[in-house]
Amino acid sequence: MRRTTTIFAMALALLCGAVSVSAWASTLTVRGDGAALQRAVRAAAPGDTLVIAAGDYRVNLVIDRPLTLQGRPGAVLDGGGQGNVITIRAPDITVRDLAIVHSGRNLTKMNAGIFVERKSARVRIRGNRLDDVAFGIWLDGSPEARIEHNRVHGIPSIRSQDRGNGIHLFNVHGVVVAGNEIWQTRDGIYIDTSNGNTLRDNDIHDLRYGIHYMYSHHNRIIGNRTHHTRTGYALMQSNHLTVIGNRSDEDRNYGILMNYITYSTLRANVIEDTARGRAFVTGGAGVLGAEGKAIFVYNSPYNTIVGNVFRGGDIGIHLTAGSEDNAVYDNAFLHNRNQVKYVASRDQEWSHEGRGNYWSDYLGWDLDGDGVGDVPYEPNDGVDKLLWKYPLARMLMNSPAVATLRWVQSEFPVLRPQGVKDTHPLMRPPTRAGRLPEAQP
Repeated sequence: MRRTTTIFAMALALLCGAVSVSAWASTLTVRGDGAALQRAVRAAAPGDTLVIAAGDYRVNLVIDRPLTLQGRPGAVLDGGGQGNVITIRAPDITVRDLAIVHSGRNLTKMNAGIFVERKSARVRIRGNRLDDVAFGIWLDGSPEARIEHNRVHGIPSIRSQDRGNGIHLFNVHGVVVAGNEIWQTRDGIYIDTSNGNTLRDNDIHDLRYGIHYMYSHHNRIIGNRTHHTRTGYALMQSNHLTVIGNRSDEDRNYGILMNYITYSTLRANVIEDTARGRAFVTGGAGVLGAEGKAIFVYNSPYNTIVGNVFRGGDIGIHLTAGSEDNAVYDNAFLHNRNQVKYVASRDQEWSHEGRGNYWSDYLGWDLDGDGVGDVPYEPNDGVDKLLWKYPLARMLMNSPAVATLRWVQSEFPVLRPQGVKDTHPLMRPPTRAGRLPEAQP
């Protein structure tokens, strides 16, 4: 009688949420083949841990209850080129330390190494290696996931545009994507219609866009690195982004691309050696002579761009299509072939409270020794705008006509076109440029 009463009390407590399912969880070792693994998942109780022994498991695994799936070294789940290798259909599932390979290649059907359906929440995907997969990890409306320390490798034998993305986030919130390496996919991390997420400390290389934002607001992009991509950070149609402490090394077209980005902060990022006219990127032909822009700002007003380093690009910063009223100060523009390309109809002041930016080609002086130049820095004149509009006019660069035009502008400033003006240029690169604040998480 006492045993029956105890079981009844435990069942009642479970229904009321007072006792965790994990109180009865077991750790089970799985050996054999893919069929044995799927049977073990179906037989497992919620909260169990399935430890997968070394071996090859040909499987399109469906997990429909809270479980932990943990691989031993040498455990390989192979999708056989069909569908998803793993499909997650329940909350509180963990998948870790597995090799996951050979998904289907149908992008329309969203074939993936791991596909997380929207009824799932709080999924944990950690320490896995995904190879030869269309999409690597796809989260479809599943909130509060953590995707950490995975390695996602696409299919380099097919064209870049025919591959899936490494990590694809759609309609999610509260997600953390951290410490992953992603290469030779289409985009590294693609985030669409998703608010309140964090992308942190990821290494992304040899693909199209490193991090690609669309219609996603109030997100954080912190401490990531992209290299040898076509565009490091493609930020589009979004607002209130916090982009801090990221790196872009030798990305081809743009280090950072901003397309209709508003009310966002870009701080302490380092963008180096964007293109310089080189042709590279695995899986895609380069365009010789194309401009590499450390940061391209298109139709993106009301942003704060502060404490960044833009070094060694064809163009340091290019603004156009209404990209006005941005706060740009305390940045270091170092040895870009053209520091600024500005196409608009209003003057823009790029200083704040007596501090502007550091420009490696500034020829002014600092007689009072306060670290701020005594004459403004104005990077562009009418000749520059003429050359942007008529590139073939570059053959006249050293002609007396161009020299005369520049002299007339200097003597009669009223003839100078609207552009960027830094009234307080810095004589030395700011010490905080490219550095995270001490308290930054």
